[in-house]
Amino acid sequence: MVVHRLSVCFCRLGMEVAPTTPASFHSLLFLFCISLVVFHTLLVGADVSHVSTTQRDVSKCQRLCQCEQCWHTKEEGESYVTGTSKVLDEKNIDIIATYSNNYGAVQSSRVRLGDLSASWVLENPIDGRHGHPKSVQIVEDSFQSGMRVKENSEHSTDDPHSGEGELPYSRLSSISPVKHKRRIMREERRKLRTAELLGKDKEANDQMAAAAIDRSKSFDTTVTGKYSIWRRDYENPNSDSTLKLMRDQIIMAIAYANIAKSKNESVLYKSLMKHSKLSQNAIGEAHFDAELPSSALKRAKAMGRALSLAKDKLYDCHTMEMKLRAMLQSTEDNVNGLKKKSAFLIQLAAKTVPKPLHCLPLQLASDYFLLGYNNREDVNKEKLEDPSLYHYAIFSDNVLATSVVVNSTVLHAKEPSKHVFHVVTDKLNYAAMKMWFLVNPPPGAAVQVENIDDFKWLNSSSCSVLRQLESARLQEYYFKANHPSSLSLGSDQLKYRNPKYLSLLNHLRFYLPDVYPKLDKILFLDDDIVVQKDLTALWSIDLQGMVNGAVETCKESFHRYDKYLNFSNPIISANFDPNACGWAFGMNMFDLKEWRKRNMTGVYHKWQDMNEDRTLWKLGTLPPGLITFYKLTYPLDRGWHSLGLGYDPALNQTAIENAAVIHYNGNYKPWLDLAISKYKNYWSKYVMYDNPYLRICNINQ
Repeated sequence: MVVHRLSVCFCRLGMEVAPTTPASFHSLLFLFCISLVVFHTLLVGADVSHVSTTQRDVSKCQRLCQCEQCWHTKEEGESYVTGTSKVLDEKNIDIIATYSNNYGAVQSSRVRLGDLSASWVLENPIDGRHGHPKSVQIVEDSFQSGMRVKENSEHSTDDPHSGEGELPYSRLSSISPVKHKRRIMREERRKLRTAELLGKDKEANDQMAAAAIDRSKSFDTTVTGKYSIWRRDYENPNSDSTLKLMRDQIIMAIAYANIAKSKNESVLYKSLMKHSKLSQNAIGEAHFDAELPSSALKRAKAMGRALSLAKDKLYDCHTMEMKLRAMLQSTEDNVNGLKKKSAFLIQLAAKTVPKPLHCLPLQLASDYFLLGYNNREDVNKEKLEDPSLYHYAIFSDNVLATSVVVNSTVLHAKEPSKHVFHVVTDKLNYAAMKMWFLVNPPPGAAVQVENIDDFKWLNSSSCSVLRQLESARLQEYYFKANHPSSLSLGSDQLKYRNPKYLSLLNHLRFYLPDVYPKLDKILFLDDDIVVQKDLTALWSIDLQGMVNGAVETCKESFHRYDKYLNFSNPIISANFDPNACGWAFGMNMFDLKEWRKRNMTGVYHKWQDMNEDRTLWKLGTLPPGLITFYKLTYPLDRGWHSLGLGYDPALNQTAIENAAVIHYNGNYKPWLDLAISKYKNYWSKYVMYDNPYLRICNINQ
């Protein structure tokens, strides 16, 4: 053991002599080390435990020099010594082999190197100091009978001064060539699979990028509105949060003020009432926060402080609850009363003729007689009964509204000369209506104006409406002042109190074959419509044996028969389907030949007589129309007729602009101040505001 340690240390010493020492000295010292190693091997054999001990002892020897030349010289010496010792008696070297079995367990065994085949490999483990592997492979030399050592080492580039120097030790690898080849194949397959997946990912990314680019090309980059909710200019200009807060504060202040008054807190009462009045003055007529004055927020804070003081002094849950309930009940009563008044005023405003519209027929009627137009005869008489032309029926007492219907229709007609308008009005407005179309004839078209009082065949014996108007009960319902106040009725009941629903001019639509006995088809138009397209295509539509062609108005459960008829009455429930789809008057194509064949006027008379007591339906022309033409109405495309411009401010603007006819059905007629402003322009652009009669009566936009 002593000889072994001396040999190792002397060898180490010989490799770490300063580079200035003569080369001969190195050679002698190196041969001396080899002699000691040989002597030690012959003396103690090749026990692996001695070798491991030698390795541990050698690791404790320090280098005397750190130069790179000596470092390489030392490595060559170590390799040579190791190779020489193994060549001397490799078959007798015992090796402790540590390996992992197939189950992953670590096992060790003692074998002789001579019993191993040349395919076994001796490897050095990873150098703990430098972190680079070194390997020594024993290969079989086909030209020699012994073993030689082939060294493949990688020298570390790290600083050699770091850590202690250690000699590498050897271990046995149990990897066979077959397993090694399989490992290489697995690595190759793994690399191929990785490359394939990366390729797919790249392909998917490329597709996504291409799709994103295509979508971005279709984007409209123009700024059409606000797009960032974090920008200050996105704030809703119609926000009313501060306004609502101030109104709530006023309600609470009034409640606390009443409680303070009941408890003789006069100072607090006066303070709350003062703040309440100031807040009301700050709110004024504002409907949104933007309309509030700049001092409104300070006023709200001051009111909040006053309410806080009131809460500290007066707050009691039961008392506050009772007071708020009383205020709520009072407010509900006030709201109900205001709703009834509002309904009455809306009906009054809708049915009252504005002063300019009252002026117009007076001016026209005056000139009609003063200027001698009453002696003129109608022109184009030959067109009035020609069934090959396009005939329209308009029953109205409104000169301005009728003029818009005729003007808009002729303006969009492809052949105006083939269009004939049959206008029927009452005796009061006959002269004005006649005068208007005499001095303002539509270009190319023919207009016939008739007086309903000239229809002598239309009397109480043949007309149910006229017979009912002679009833004392109906006269009292419509015209007597001692009838229960209209304000006590709801808005739904109130609108049916209007005498127009029993107007003969309004019910004349059920006598079309009698008014125009020589015509086969006629298009009925209300006076509150505007034509936006050529309507001649309606005459070529096959009604498939139906009498009436109209646009249906039902949407889901709305505007079906149960909305207009009283299905609690057994007569109605036995004859009609409550889910049948409703339709609208305003633009209706009537087949007068089929009408005469089916005697539709007789059907109307039958049901109108049955409803004299108003138990089958409320008054109006649509319910008897739904009954008369039940299962005899052909549904037209919705694009022909767009309704609701007289009551619904939330209609689809695109549908309105694309419709052939738009209808201002409802109370908000376009010629009234009640009209919905955004719909008014569709009507007003067909009004001839430069007409002298309109200027005289101050009818302007």
